[in-house]
Amino acid sequence: MANISRYDPFSLARLDPFGDLDDLFKGFFVRPVAFEGQPQIQIKMDVKENEAAYTVHADIPGAKKEDIHVDIEGNRVSISAETKTEKEEKEGDKVLRSERYVGKVARSFTLAQDIDEAKAQAKYTDGVLELTLPKKASGTARKLAVQ
Repeated sequence: MANISRYDPFSLARLDPFGDLDDLFKGFFVRPVAFEGQPQIQIKMDVKENEAAYTVHADIPGAKKEDIHVDIEGNRVSISAETKTEKEEKEGDKVLRSERYVGKVARSFTLAQDIDEAKAQAKYTDGVLELTLPKKASGTARKLAVQ
């Protein structure tokens, strides 16, 4: 009896007798590329609500408060930050290894009610951004200064 096999017209195995070339490109354009040794920066946050306002705690380690930007437009809040990390290992006067990393991270979210931009506040302490976002019926866009 003959063996039944599936034919893949896009397979590179018919060109490569060892079959390794097909595995090399499989999923190459699907998976994100991550470089070893570079930190994966993400903004992790907690959002709490009471009758008067929303309170947001966003973890942004390694960022300076001058590099954090908060934009409010109606009920949409956008947080972006740029982080810079430099690491240098020395042995005496000789530099053995020096690494630098510069990255930008951003996160946006929508709340159930519009925000009163004039009363909104932002504080950045020990890598945690705290936003106090009072509720209002409608509004326009405004940049929020980080204290």
